[in-house]
Amino acid sequence: MNLLLAEADAATAGQGAASMISLVAMLVFWFGIMYFLMIRPQRKEQKKKAALVNSVEVGDSILTTSGFYGIVIDVTDEDVIVEFGNNKNCRIPMKKTAIEQVEKPDNE
Repeated sequence: MNLLLAEADAATAGQGAASMISLVAMLVFWFGIMYFLMIRPQRKEQKKKAALVNSVEVGDSILTTSGFYGIVIDVTDEDVIVEFGNNKNCRIPMKKTAIEQVEKPDNE
């Protein structure tokens, strides 16, 4: 009788270890899915945006996140001064992070 109970306990312990391994495997699988579908593309986009912002030079035409088009007049480490419209007196300092698109002037 004790022998049968010992065998039943061993079988239950084996099932518990197998279910723990399958749980860990599923967690690793779902983390991998989340990484490749959410985290990796977001980091790629952040690197692309940082490269765009760091490539800004004086004379570039830009589009801001608020939808304004302008021309870069001055560039510092964190800020740019942008001239909007035909009015030469409309110069506004703004953060580089507010730049959405950069268009380099054609040097022909």
